[in-house]
Amino acid sequence: MKITSLFENKQKTVFSFEVFPPKKTSPIESVYGKLEEICMLRPDFVSVTYGAGGSGGHSRTCEIASKIKNDLGVESVAHLTCVNSTRTDIDATLADFRAHHIENILALRGDYTKGVRPQCDFRYASELCAYITRQGGFDIAGACYPEGHLEAKDAVEDILNLKKKVDAGATHLISQLFFDNSLFYRFLEHTRIAGVNVPIEAGIMPVTNRAQIERMVSLCGASLPAKFSKVMQRYESRPEALRDAGIAYAVEQIVDLIANGVDGIHLYTMNNPYVARRITEAVSSLL
Repeated sequence: MKITSLFENKQKTVFSFEVFPPKKTSPIESVYGKLEEICMLRPDFVSVTYGAGGSGGHSRTCEIASKIKNDLGVESVAHLTCVNSTRTDIDATLADFRAHHIENILALRGDYTKGVRPQCDFRYASELCAYITRQGGFDIAGACYPEGHLEAKDAVEDILNLKKKVDAGATHLISQLFFDNSLFYRFLEHTRIAGVNVPIEAGIMPVTNRAQIERMVSLCGASLPAKFSKVMQRYESRPEALRDAGIAYAVEQIVDLIANGVDGIHLYTMNNPYVARRITEAVSSLL
């Protein structure tokens, strides 16, 4: 099933999850139990990142995406990065996806790796989108950044780059995490003015520990509103309280987003079935 078809029902909010493969040092089977619990929640689809923390190759992504779709009965989206890939590498990956009946791809440039010289065939995600589109047979999602990509000169440049990605074949978008809904609404307004009219899912990450938020903010540059910071500061020394406060904050964000007619919610589960279940139970009647 092509993911883009999920957005055709305007009366329903698409609700999806993200999971990631284990590190190279761990057997891939180590995540299967968690995947089974997460898929039992019956999200509309589950996306699989390109290796934990950006490491690892496409094979684990493909294997997990295949298990989610073919064994657990939930549609999957396989992340695909291109910064370290040649055209031959991408061809091989697409062939592997086809062989495992994976129809949906989240096309990404990927992060530069220190000490690794990037390849030259694909400089941007828009170029990867265009290449996959020419191959045919896949539904392509793209990433977007409510607060702007860290490498963009300004918000205008970022939106123009996003439009290139959509014009190249991305049929829907998944946003980077954010903690201030007003920033997401402003971003949506700017994208529509620029002629980016594809569905956009809001990326929500429930913060369950202090180290997690510090790492994510350093990677993506998401701003922390005063309300969020106060919650983190109050409960940072009480792990269970911080976890529950993080879940409550995420639920509050999602309720507001759904009430304002967002196209979809993409939950960054961090492979945590408990957190995914708590949030799903809290919002399932609203979707």
